[in-house]
Amino acid sequence: MKKLNPSIKHHLLIGISISIWLFIFAFFIRPFDDGTINSKMWLFISVGFSMIAFLCYGILTIIQKSVYQKVSKWNLGFEIASLLFFHLLFLISTYIFYKSPILNGGYIFFQFLRIIILKSALISTPIILLARAYSIKLIPATQNHIAIRGENKLDILQIRKADLVCVSNSQNYVEIFYMEQSRLKTKLIRSTLKKVQHDFDFLIQIHRSHLINPSHFKAWKNQDTIFLTQMELPVSKNYKEQLLAL
Repeated sequence: MKKLNPSIKHHLLIGISISIWLFIFAFFIRPFDDGTINSKMWLFISVGFSMIAFLCYGILTIIQKSVYQKVSKWNLGFEIASLLFFHLLFLISTYIFYKSPILNGGYIFFQFLRIIILKSALISTPIILLARAYSIKLIPATQNHIAIRGENKLDILQIRKADLVCVSNSQNYVEIFYMEQSRLKTKLIRSTLKKVQHDFDFLIQIHRSHLINPSHFKAWKNQDTIFLTQMELPVSKNYKEQLLAL
């Protein structure tokens, strides 16, 4: 999966779905039933398992959003690491609950892993993957993507707002600098700097020929030049004040 929905709200809904499924798994399948546990105790155990699952996924939700905001990308490696983190956290938390004085479970750690956790993971993992994939469709397109259009109807560039680095004047065109798979790329579009600034008010003008996305500002090189992501640009005195305010 190459995208992530960073919305905590949407992922907490996934966490609720997982907790409901684990409640059903624990209460009706009763994976470690030895005939000595009554229905009231199984209800308590099932609620405990489901609450732990929700809390574990909630922790994952916060961590993955923080990681995503820092690296501005997501890939299969991050997705696998997220699933492993959730299952590991759930394993440790439920085992502590299982061995607590309230339950005083008899399985040792590896028995608990094999008999209970692996069974639940085999069924819950596909559900989690499907839910996470569906959550991507819930991302508002207008919030994360922009379309920069030229005078020609076919002259268009659609990118994530966060990937736009800067826009520079180039005679009768504007040159769009943007990130794609951690590389700086460019595209010429027949338009004007004034029109682009009007269409995308989050851009800041730093020079008569340059607009920048402030999220890609890194540092000052000297009094007249700044570093952006994988590039540098000159700064005019007339536009320096708003840049200093960042």
